[in-house]
Amino acid sequence: MSFFRSLFGKEAVRTRFAPSPTGLFHIGNVRTALFNFLFSKKNGGKFILRIEDTDTDRYKPEYENDIIETLKWLGLQWDEGPFRQSERIALYARYLKELLKNGDAFYCFHSKEFLEREHEKQIQDKEIPAHNCEFKKVPLKDSEKRLLKESAIVRFRMPIDLEISFTDLIRGKINFNSGALEGDFSLAKAEGPDKFLPLYNFAVVIDDFEMKISHVIRGEDHISNTPKQILIGQALGLPTPKFAHLPLILGSDKAKLSKREASVSVNEYREAGYLPEALLNFIALLGWNPGTDEEILSLKELIEKFNLNKVQKSGAVFNTEKLDWFNGCYLRKLSIDELAKRAIPFLEKNNLIESNNYDWKYIKKVLVLEQPRLKKLGGIGERVGFFFKPPKYEPELLIWRDMLFKDITVSLKVTQGALNQLNESKFTRGNLEKILLKEAERAKNKDKGRLLWPLRVALTGLEASPGPFEVLDVLGKKESLARIETAIKKLT
Repeated sequence: MSFFRSLFGKEAVRTRFAPSPTGLFHIGNVRTALFNFLFSKKNGGKFILRIEDTDTDRYKPEYENDIIETLKWLGLQWDEGPFRQSERIALYARYLKELLKNGDAFYCFHSKEFLEREHEKQIQDKEIPAHNCEFKKVPLKDSEKRLLKESAIVRFRMPIDLEISFTDLIRGKINFNSGALEGDFSLAKAEGPDKFLPLYNFAVVIDDFEMKISHVIRGEDHISNTPKQILIGQALGLPTPKFAHLPLILGSDKAKLSKREASVSVNEYREAGYLPEALLNFIALLGWNPGTDEEILSLKELIEKFNLNKVQKSGAVFNTEKLDWFNGCYLRKLSIDELAKRAIPFLEKNNLIESNNYDWKYIKKVLVLEQPRLKKLGGIGERVGFFFKPPKYEPELLIWRDMLFKDITVSLKVTQGALNQLNESKFTRGNLEKILLKEAERAKNKDKGRLLWPLRVALTGLEASPGPFEVLDVLGKKESLARIETAIKKLT
């Protein structure tokens, strides 16, 4: 690491998050970005955003926008970037020409069909699939002449029987033999002497050097790419960054996480009403722990406590119920003003309030009741909808135990009479509870449900809801009496 120290001073740390905009931003992306962010901030370093957009067949602008907007929503602000590989083609070409000139790379003119047949035969013969290309024997000048007429692949000349090793900051020492790799592997597509499209393993080496990346933190699926990248860097005389490969995120069956258990896009979690701070907290603990029993940790606390030594080697299980628990904890920690601010878009989406035309005070009053039970803001419409619109329900829902419709009607009229004794200023939870419980005590067999159950349903249209006294207090006298009257009419 002397190279990085000479450039940046002692213990200079620069990490990068380098997604490919070929699909929607998913949970695995979040964890990779988060761990790079935490490590850089813990060590006073820089967090770099790089968009690896050279896969022109699968690239879509909306995927790139999704990456940037999701990182912003999560609060993972990068220090430099976003850099785009598509804007750095000329840079890659300079390094490719150096590899070609030095004999570490060459042009391969084999057709796609030839390579597929070779691969199939090696599989049938139970050999390690590897392309040991005879074009590496062709002089560079001859290949360049041929390149004027047809396209080619630039390949790296794989050394014979070379041991390649690196110390992974999570997994320890990892060894490879060049004979177990895929032979002369691809670096770029060439459509002329000066027209190259770099491929993944080559471009990242150049970018990591040019961006002075000190630590490469990524998923374990990249372990097999690491020896190739080390070889490319060594051939160019570049320093090797330190590597850390994160464990897989697993489903409840301990298999690779499926779309069934985790939404395809992080945006789906956003739309479901998960808070970004809750999602980050949950994901941080997928494969890492602070060394204590603490679970609820702010981003600042995560930065303070983060250490790669605490990242486990085995896969981490994604548990949606645990995520819901985290989200509920964070929702309950919010001030009522902040909760209302975050809930309003979801209330608007459910057509419960009109944009820029709502009673802020009333919304907060509703949320005070709901906050202790909230798990996600996305389901808030079903839980509090009755506060904003008269409920719809079948009259049978009003029935308590053996009560008949006529009994329920009597009960509701008793409630009406009791409520009418209170003016608006006295229409508070405490007064409501006092007067209605007194009436409930007079019910048959002192069964309070005979009064309170029909009342709850008349107000909410639900079997489960906040208590009737709390609901009455929020709705107010006029609306409460109107709903009771509607219930009486349903029974006649």
